[in-house]
Amino acid sequence: MKTNIRNKFLKGVLALTGVTTLWSGCTSDFLQPDPLYFFEPETTFSTEAGLQSALAMCDRHLRLYWTDFESNNINVPIATEYLFSDLSAYAKTDYGSNGVYANFADLLTPTAGISNGDDNQISYFWGQGYTGIKYANTVLSFIDGVEELSEETKNAYKGRAYFHRAFRYLVLVFQFGDVPLVTKIIEVPKQNYRSTRKEAILQLMAEDMEKAVEWVPEQANTPYIGMVNKGACRQLLIKLYLATGQFAKAEEQADILINQSGYDLMRESFGTDHNSGEPNTWNITQNVIWDLHRPDNKLIAANKEVIMGMTNNTAESHTDFLTMRIFGPMWNDGKLRSPDGQQAVMNYARNNGNYDIEQDWVRALGRGIATVRLTTFAQHGLWVVNDVEDRDDLRHNSQVGNWVNMEDIRYNVPASSYYGQHISLYSPVDGSILTTDTMRDWFDFPLYKIYLKDAVAEANQGANQFNGASQGTNANWYLYRLAETYLLRAEAKYYQGKDATSDVNEVRKRAQCSQLYTTVNIGDIVNERARELYLEEWRHAELVRISHCLALSGQPDEWGNTYSVDNWDMQEGIDLNGGSYWYQRLIHYSFYNTGIVMTGGGSSAYEYKMAKHNLYWPIPNGSIIGNIKGALFQNFGYDGYNAATPIWDNWQDAVADEDVTE
Repeated sequence: MKTNIRNKFLKGVLALTGVTTLWSGCTSDFLQPDPLYFFEPETTFSTEAGLQSALAMCDRHLRLYWTDFESNNINVPIATEYLFSDLSAYAKTDYGSNGVYANFADLLTPTAGISNGDDNQISYFWGQGYTGIKYANTVLSFIDGVEELSEETKNAYKGRAYFHRAFRYLVLVFQFGDVPLVTKIIEVPKQNYRSTRKEAILQLMAEDMEKAVEWVPEQANTPYIGMVNKGACRQLLIKLYLATGQFAKAEEQADILINQSGYDLMRESFGTDHNSGEPNTWNITQNVIWDLHRPDNKLIAANKEVIMGMTNNTAESHTDFLTMRIFGPMWNDGKLRSPDGQQAVMNYARNNGNYDIEQDWVRALGRGIATVRLTTFAQHGLWVVNDVEDRDDLRHNSQVGNWVNMEDIRYNVPASSYYGQHISLYSPVDGSILTTDTMRDWFDFPLYKIYLKDAVAEANQGANQFNGASQGTNANWYLYRLAETYLLRAEAKYYQGKDATSDVNEVRKRAQCSQLYTTVNIGDIVNERARELYLEEWRHAELVRISHCLALSGQPDEWGNTYSVDNWDMQEGIDLNGGSYWYQRLIHYSFYNTGIVMTGGGSSAYEYKMAKHNLYWPIPNGSIIGNIKGALFQNFGYDGYNAATPIWDNWQDAVADEDVTE
């Protein structure tokens, strides 16, 4: 009987991901056959076309971290990264009773709250991480047997596979802590994995990426847009150098990327001039920030800032990305009223008798349901520099149309005597609050980031649900931009005790800010990441990485706290003292541990609570019980934690053990 690829290279990581899929309700994509599975691997991967297929799957799965959740129109994976951060909170107040929506401190366990409901997609990240590693390892396992390829070409393939593997592991170790290291396709089933210390994994990934930077060609010499290129490899190497405490090397690589690689910040308007969905209602004054984030402009040659992007604009590869629906406020909620008791704003379709082109908010802003909302800090405090809320900053500027304040929206119900006036949270008559759901209905937001034209709804005169990038809509997205490189270099300088002000200010100057820094601390750098990279960076993983870097460097945070490598990620409780830098950001800036309660249409009310140990997510219990001949290390603070669990301290021993199955 022929051995197909499912039996060959899935079984090596089945205990890590397959059992999780079956046990915890994670996405079943990992176990579904794709075109690669129908062939013998020795045949499929003995050709360049087979290797290209595996790398194409790696490329595709990168995008799915942002966009995919089994066609779910309520949430997307990237939102989970923001729920565990200082910037966002779950806000869908008609929740059910079976999720972990706000109280992660008490309810998040290895068996509950990670099974990919509307609330979060923790299991999805675990499964997708090892799926991407599987495809990368496939290339690395078979590449040397493809005889028609030159050594230079083989090395380019290896470098791209190293990138995909290192990208996944960099995220996995800062989401889940110490995890199993898998570097090859296993020939026989293996159910005796041990976890490997994150420091060891990061060391190996950095070494791999040093080779990738040497071997992978620049974008100009790369066959297609969205394929791993030298600049992307260098950006990832910078992050790995930071994560391994090699701060001077990180600065050096950032210098090369900024000064010697042909990239530049976009400082003037460029590309196709797209307005909002209805400029008669909400007009955009063309500006560089709006242009920079239009999908049609993200991957064009004129965009000198993009290092690597992810294509999402063809019928064959498109995945819906309903950003306006998920991240926008529910401004048309019946619980938001005008002072005379009418519903404040309606999402009228164009064929509705009450439609007014100057009050077409559903096409201008999208019809949000606020699954995830911005914190008060993300709306206001984040933008304060030199004690001034900088509304000249194009990323926070409502005058040009990039940013929407709730008061910018106008009442549009004809029966209301307030028709055409700006909506208000409080009644001008008696001062009473005009909504019973401030969590979901009332927050300001960056339209320039979440606006994606809904092509399907636009073609339908009766549509009143403009949600984002539906089928046929361009939803190209950034993976890496040069703006982030400046901020990574600022980090590298800060950890070395150098002045990092100029790098942060360079990003601010491009955004036409009125306020520039005279000096910066780590908080200023992290704040600038939030302003510049919302829905691009993996906010939770980056905050945990920065927490690790602070501990390695000994440098203080903005409150003067310093952190020890011995215990920065091994603390418990919800009090205000101690914990990691990630935790300090949350208790200073988020809704967590403030006593705020989310109430709504569900069966329970949820208090926003986050514990110090929640910086790492629990290792899914399905993977632990599926590893029947060994023991994976469960994270501190969760059921199953055992400090005596054996763990590999170096990557060499972990790699050597991969062929040991008993």
